[in-house]
Order: sequence, then C-alpha cells, then structure tokens
Amino acid sequence: MNLDEQIFDYCNGIEDLLKDSNTVEELKKRIVDSLFVSYGARNSEAVSLSKKSLLPSSGRLNAPIYFDNRKASVDVATYLNGCMTRYLDYNDTYLSKEALHPSDNVPPLLSYAYSSNESGSLVLKSLAASYQVVGAFADSFSIRDKGWDHVTYISISSAAGLGVLNNFDKSRFISTLNLAINNNISLRQTRAGELSMWKGCTAANASRNSVFATLLAGEGFTGPSPIFEGEMGFFKQVTGSIQVDLSKNRIVRTMIKNFPVEYHAMSAVESALEIRKQLNGEEIKDVSVDTFSVAHKIIVKDPEKLRPKTKETADHSLPYIIAYTLLYGEPGLTSFESRYLNDPSILKVIDSMKFEVKGEYDSMYPEYLPVKITVRTKSAEYEKEVTVPKGHFKNPYDWNDLENKGARIIHDREKVKRIVEVGKKFESSSTKELFETVNFL
Repeated sequence: MNLDEQIFDYCNGIEDLLKDSNTVEELKKRIVDSLFVSYGARNSEAVSLSKKSLLPSSGRLNAPIYFDNRKASVDVATYLNGCMTRYLDYNDTYLSKEALHPSDNVPPLLSYAYSSNESGSLVLKSLAASYQVVGAFADSFSIRDKGWDHVTYISISSAAGLGVLNNFDKSRFISTLNLAINNNISLRQTRAGELSMWKGCTAANASRNSVFATLLAGEGFTGPSPIFEGEMGFFKQVTGSIQVDLSKNRIVRTMIKNFPVEYHAMSAVESALEIRKQLNGEEIKDVSVDTFSVAHKIIVKDPEKLRPKTKETADHSLPYIIAYTLLYGEPGLTSFESRYLNDPSILKVIDSMKFEVKGEYDSMYPEYLPVKITVRTKSAEYEKEVTVPKGHFKNPYDWNDLENKGARIIHDREKVKRIVEVGKKFESSSTKELFETVNFL
C-alpha cells in the first residue's frame, strides 16, 4: 500500500484518538495558544505588508482575517492568519528528527471550516489528523539535513487535515495530498544566514497552497501520483526511502512556548533568568554555555547569530537571547527591536560567550532540552542547568498557564478569558462563534 493510501486510512479512523479526553484538551489549548500569539503579530511589518499586497480579496469561499473586520478568499485568509500565527515564533513546537510547529495547521483548518460553516468538533478531528501526520514525518526523517525546510511537512499535514475536514473520499483525499506536495517543497535557505520576513510566513504559504489544492481536488481535479513512491516522487527527490509510523500519539508530546524564542533556547532563557536573580547588577566577565548539537546547528553556529540585524535572526540566536535575558530579563514582544539589536552591552556579553556541544546532552535530546549556563563576574561564578522548561510535555501548560500567557500578549484579562472559554467548549461550539470572539478584540 502506498503511503498516501496509508495516510488516508489512518485519517479515516482518527476519531479513535479523540476518545482520549486529554488529547482533545491539548488540541483545544493549541488552538487558543495560536490565537493569542497571532494577536501579538497582528500589526507586525510582515503581516501589514502582506495585507497591503493581497487585500482586498474575495472568492467563492471566504473567511475572516484574524483581529480584522475584513474577509478574504479562503486561501488568502489562510495565508494572512498563518503569518500572524507563526511570525512571533511563539506558537507550539514538536521536537524530533525534525523540529517544527504543528499549530501552523490551525489557520487553514479554521479558515476553511468558517468558509464552509463547519463545527468545532470537526475542526478538532481534522486538527488531530494534521498533528499526527506532521509529527509522524518529523519522527521519520530530518529534511533540514538535506537542505529542505520543515514546512514541507506542513504541506503534507495541512492537506491531510483539509481532506478530513471535507470528508473527502479516497480519490479526492489523495489528490489533495498530491497537489499540495508536488509544487511545495521548501528550501532550508529560509532559515540560513541572516533571516528574512519569510521565516515567519513560509509555513503560511505552505498551508495556503494546501487550501488551493483542496479547492481543486474537491471538484475532482487530480494530482501527480504516486507522490511519495513515484519515479520522480518525494522519496526519490527529498527524503530517500523512509518509514512513516502513524501509530503513536504525538499530540500530547507537542509543547507550548513560554517565551517568543526558538524552542531550543527555551531552557537557556530559564537558566539565564535564574542567574540574573543572583547577579545583583554585577558586571559580566564571560559566559560559558553547554548545549546539544541540534541547538548549536540551528541557533548558534552561523556568524549572523553573533550580530543579528533582524527580529527573525535575533529570535533564532542563542547568543543574543542569553545576553538579552541576563541583562534585561524575560524576553517579550519588544525584545528584538533595533534598540536592543544594537545595544553595546548586549553585544559585549555576546562577545564574551563560549559554546560547547556535550555528548551527554545530545543523548538526552529530544526527550529533554538540556542546557547549562555559567556566568563569571570579577568576584563570583554562577551556574544553572535546566533540562525541562515550562511548557515542555514533561512540564506542560494547564489552562491557567495559557491564560497567563494570553494576558502577557493581549494585556486585557477579560478579553483573554473570552477566548479561553470559547476554546474550552470548542467541541460543542461553531467555528463562526470562535471567529466572532477573536474579531471582537
């Protein structure tokens, strides 16, 4: 049986997974979390430029733009909402052979569900399929090592979720996958060197293309097949022959971000915050950081990480994130502004840093997220190791934690509570009710 058929069969039985109430709760938290972080990015330059470029827009199916009184064709709405979800680098994470952000699947499903007046329970079912598919691919192979970006997997998972949302038969489901994947293989250059606005928007484009594929496949339009095993297919061109195991629950192993930084820096922020409490304003002489190979490859090794010039590079720079946290405290939405990127005190601390990859830490990843920071001053030495940060699946967010995160972003506890309450009852609610609450803010 070809992989596209296996994905169809698995997604066709996804309701079995939703018999577990904890899994459903986690999915609802991920939807609410994605809306909170989208609010924080609603006025970002990338989102503003995208709106200027793409609006006005209308189509046969239309959906609202988050925190806006306008609607757009469902594919354009998916892209704009996806940009907001991803842009702050504050939405959830799944760590495995490939690290990625499963809630990139939320905007296409919410947008499409609104446009076709679908229920919250069907969205949750569709989202479960997307999360499981993207997690399975992340577990199977690291495409970044071959120069491809992880959002390639979002093309697959968002298409699978949209197939479930539309209750497609086998033929239309597989055509949706084929059309979504074939032209949407993304280059890893997106996350190499100095990072651009596209870093926060490429996943949105992947899911927009999946919506486009869904619209075509829904009318019987066919795509190139077999997309995975074919002579020039995904296995031959992208991954090589891989095994994709769809059996285990990946949803409960996804992680909510406690800070708006690349997830491999999460433990480092907690470590630096603890050390900052002890410094009492002492001048930092030098900093040593013990980390693991994946973190070093993604957020340390590039020379641009030592002098980030953009927000996108800074939130993917472990040297910058540690220096900022030691000097100014918890990273927030304003922590990557130019006044900080050019701050001489931050640059001085960055220049004092040494990083070492530890084999012991490599063996702990991805089950744990270990880091140890040592800070020396003229009079003392401070050291802190963190292996499981807040929000990790071993130290998960509850609804109160999520509400507190929302309040840090929105600064209005009552508005935050309204989104939380709709999210908590989403399986018995409608997508339109959720959008009405979001666009009230």
